[in-house]
Amino acid sequence: MAIPDYESLMLPLLKQLADGSVRVLKDVIAALADECQLTAEERAQLLPSGGTLTFHSRVGWAKTYLKKAGLLTQPKRGMVQISAAGTEVLAENLDALSTKYLYRLESFQDFRNGNPSAEGETKAGASAPVSVEVDLTPDEVMDAAFEKSREALADDVLERVKACSPSYFERLVVQLLIKMGYGGSREEAGRAVGKSGDGGIDGIINEDRLGLDAIYLQAKRWEGVVGRPEIMKFVGALAGQRASKGVFITTSWYTQEAKDYAANSQYKVVLIDGPRLSDLMIEHDLGVSVAATYQLKRIDSDFFADE
Repeated sequence: MAIPDYESLMLPLLKQLADGSVRVLKDVIAALADECQLTAEERAQLLPSGGTLTFHSRVGWAKTYLKKAGLLTQPKRGMVQISAAGTEVLAENLDALSTKYLYRLESFQDFRNGNPSAEGETKAGASAPVSVEVDLTPDEVMDAAFEKSREALADDVLERVKACSPSYFERLVVQLLIKMGYGGSREEAGRAVGKSGDGGIDGIINEDRLGLDAIYLQAKRWEGVVGRPEIMKFVGALAGQRASKGVFITTSWYTQEAKDYAANSQYKVVLIDGPRLSDLMIEHDLGVSVAATYQLKRIDSDFFADE
């Protein structure tokens, strides 16, 4: 089955603690994964940021919401236990728990509303705003927003690259390879040569700092698909230069025949299409700059270890 969202995990988490004993959170997470019949792949799935396991994150947020609602406690670091209020909720034999249900509890209202003043406070028993019913944890919302922002930036970068002159594009791809560390990141390690559309070599860059080997570049600022004939001409140009390695970069994409030919060539030919080009530019800070920086902070457990 798919990894449940954090709301779907609230009731199963509370039921895991039904006997009232103090449990190790790590063990509870493992038990929930078994209960949900997660595959090994699902258990290992990471958030888009790559730093946290998705299932652990969702159980963590379910635990946080239940704790803020007063339904469970954490008597010690890494330990969880159901509260008297949590036992009462289980006695209701609910089919599921949700954020909307938790809004009935004043402690949870304070948590979600930022401890509002008495005048503007939502009274216990009032219905929750529809906006709180989400399937993602705050961490996942941030990751999803980041991914959407990056995708939009990649589209913008590619559009700007397509608008460049052919000669500027040739220089751009040389700069990109230097940014990626080829030639020891020295500007003199790479240069643009030739003319766009001549089927030859558009750029040369040293693979290493000493220049013992060279990588030949072909840059195609195209809208249409790049087919096998173009790759064949590039391989022919490599042979004419007695070169063994080449990178073909385009702002469009490649046919499957072009990819197969490059993969089976006696020469090492790497194909980079438009989306990959914009991703590499963003990754290596070429043509982009930092617009904002957000720091997501958490408790420093080592700091409180001796408390």
